[in-house]
Amino acid sequence: MNDSPAAMPDTADYLTELNDGQRQAVLATEGPVLVLAGAGTGKTRVLTTRLAHILTTGRAGPGQILAVTFTNKAAREMKDRIAMLLGRPVEGWWLGTFHALAARLLRRHAELVGLKPNFTILDTDDQIRLVKQLLPGSRLDDKKWPARAVLGAIERWKDRALTPDRVTPAEQAHLADGAILRLYHAYQDRLLTVNACDFGDLLLHNLTLLGANAEVAASYQRQFRYILVDEYQDANVAQYLWLRLLAQGHRNLCCVGDDDQSIYGWRGAEVGNILRFENDFPGAQVIRLERNYRSTGHILGAASGLIAHNRGRLGKTLWTEDEEGDKVKVRALWDGQEEARAIGEEIEALQRHGQRLGGIAILVRAGFQMREFEERFLTLGVPYRVVGGPRFYERQEIRDAVAYLRVVHQPDDDLAFERIINTPRRGIGDTTVRVLHQAARGQRASLFEAARRIVETDELGSAVRRSLASLTRDFVRWQGLGADTGNAELVGIVLDESGYTGMWQADKSPDAPGRLENLKELVAAIAEFPDLGGFLEHVSLVLEVTEGDPGDMATLMTLHSAKGLEFDVVFLPGWEEGLFPHKRALDESGVSGLEEERRLAYVGLTRARRRADVSFVANRRLYNQWQVAMPSRFIDELPPAHVEVEKNPSQFGRTQGLAEGAAVWPIQARSVAGGLRRRAPGDTGAIAVAEAQDYAVGARVFHVKFGYGLVTAAEGSKLDIDFDKAGTKKVMASFVQPADRAG
Repeated sequence: MNDSPAAMPDTADYLTELNDGQRQAVLATEGPVLVLAGAGTGKTRVLTTRLAHILTTGRAGPGQILAVTFTNKAAREMKDRIAMLLGRPVEGWWLGTFHALAARLLRRHAELVGLKPNFTILDTDDQIRLVKQLLPGSRLDDKKWPARAVLGAIERWKDRALTPDRVTPAEQAHLADGAILRLYHAYQDRLLTVNACDFGDLLLHNLTLLGANAEVAASYQRQFRYILVDEYQDANVAQYLWLRLLAQGHRNLCCVGDDDQSIYGWRGAEVGNILRFENDFPGAQVIRLERNYRSTGHILGAASGLIAHNRGRLGKTLWTEDEEGDKVKVRALWDGQEEARAIGEEIEALQRHGQRLGGIAILVRAGFQMREFEERFLTLGVPYRVVGGPRFYERQEIRDAVAYLRVVHQPDDDLAFERIINTPRRGIGDTTVRVLHQAARGQRASLFEAARRIVETDELGSAVRRSLASLTRDFVRWQGLGADTGNAELVGIVLDESGYTGMWQADKSPDAPGRLENLKELVAAIAEFPDLGGFLEHVSLVLEVTEGDPGDMATLMTLHSAKGLEFDVVFLPGWEEGLFPHKRALDESGVSGLEEERRLAYVGLTRARRRADVSFVANRRLYNQWQVAMPSRFIDELPPAHVEVEKNPSQFGRTQGLAEGAAVWPIQARSVAGGLRRRAPGDTGAIAVAEAQDYAVGARVFHVKFGYGLVTAAEGSKLDIDFDKAGTKKVMASFVQPADRAG
């Protein structure tokens, strides 16, 4: 039964600063409760106050409460806050992450699932090593299915609570004709043999334990009078089933989350868990926290209008009593370099007006976008940090690729040669490398030269000699290509012919596509330098810049890494179709992928306290090719009342010659299919741009990136142009000019 004002005085110290929605969520202690906590609405305060309230009123002792978080940091923060509320530390309760709590329960009953209480929990490296041990007997082609990809498939099954015997024929059909399922059986058997489990097993064994042992399940169902869950929208199927089992006793399950911030579907999160909460727990109360304490009115209005286009949501509208603030700025720019330059200039201007760099963030959809911003920050001398991963040139795949180029440029670079001698795998192990070092010292030669000589002798086995001979011949050939081949073409040849690109193409792990995108961005980066030596020197200087004292630094990170954070000013670049929403998400998941991408855009906007700037470019250099970019459909979905469109024509590129009063490009008129219509002159919700009708078929035109060409077709704001050198391209009419005006 819920607390009433008469039974529980509203003057309790921990209740006085709560708003009505927060207080309702704290006092609704009995029965299932879903707290829909929008971004910046104080969900952590609700969780900690609710726990303090349960303890203070004697409804349960610490050992009768199960409080689940997704990170150790969140668990520590919750524990500290409750200690401050109560004026004393609380001991003996079950507060922690899903994995930590599941491990604690499992160690008490390990024998019931075939383990000993001192079982080992394997990390990712240990898991991959175990899979590699099992691959030879699995009849799997380890080039098509490397260990990391196999492990990824197993982990996805575990996230969905599928033990090997529960994987259906349909589930396994597309995974090497069932070979991975057989390896899954062997993998689980091996774990039991060595008394170990992985993180997925912690929940999976719990489900087996509680499902097969009614007395054990009943004892925990009696024990946990109250269960609280943070970030419920991020729970996977196994976590959901575990919670549902434990909540069957008292049914006092309180889940706090935001369906509009469910952005981790790619790693197993199931937004359906929160959407069907009322069906799964009949009689559940749904309490919405909609008052936002973080962002200004225009930012909230823009974010709410955008997310309203999602159909798969329970619905809520954020509001604030604070000022309306600045509208969300939307800016069109010519290309990625211009975008980085413009944002860099804005950051410098903000600094001059007293804004701390620590309150500024650039949130990108894909990791490869960071490179141009990093380069710009280094040029400007703006201190920055990359959150959620290494800097661009510090990433494994970039360091590997640069190592190849270092050997092409300077064959005597032993450190670079040793780094890639067996990457991708060529059967050249540590023993061979030791022999090479010995030979190099004896001959006073480099490792590369020692390798060229040793393949003509019998010190090594025939297979290793063949691999080394092939590799050294490749490097000699690549060195010969340098004089007549452009930088970008050369790096593409090296990465393709070495098998390095193919290694990541064959890798089925979730991070492989991002690594490939980074390699393609490297190709684009090297094209900006006159020679290979100049590029390698630039990389060395970039890597020499270390973070040192964190101090006041701008933040560069992906949108996925930004969840839970907040900044005064947020820049959101790259809002273009194919990049955001990302083409891969649409191709693989269709409508659900689009809705998750839209939730990601919502998360990005709601990270901003005072200012949010969205930008897109007309041309994006992807995979070392210039591509005409279309604005993201999400830009269309931003409510005009909360958006300010920057109409400065020069921002499209300084050579465009766009006239004042030119035709306009609507922000709200693009259809999902990408069609455009003309707006009346003077419309404030538009960006200056020319129409295709201004150019007749057969007209000779000039494009700053593609050069001269003939118009072959014109429709709306787009032209088909047969360029003299670049071939046929579809471009925006605003980015060309009559040939007689060029130059």
